[in-house]
Amino acid sequence: NTLKQDLPTLFEKDISYNIYTKDIYFRDPVNTFKGKLNYRIIFWTLRFHARLFFTKIYFDLHDVHQSAEDTILANWTVRGVLRLPWKARIFFNGYSTYKLNKDGLIYE
Repeated sequence: NTLKQDLPTLFEKDISYNIYTKDIYFRDPVNTFKGKLNYRIIFWTLRFHARLFFTKIYFDLHDVHQSAEDTILANWTVRGVLRLPWKARIFFNGYSTYKLNKDGLIYE
């Protein structure tokens, strides 16, 4: 439920970090790191760049479901209008896979 509430507004405000472990491991095509502080920094960076490079940006969350006892999947789309005179639009789909520990906290 926290992911369902947090993800659609991640470009507007900070997310809740109490659902993640202290040593959360993060990996995407560009970044790999460990630790909740670094995780917080990536979300701050997303908001910063969203405000800098876009006049409008949205994170559309299509689905969040628990696909296994230790796995949550989120399917989403990011769309926006670049801060350019010709107002170029971006649109891309993606997904996030969250791994849960025995306490129900996200560790990856």
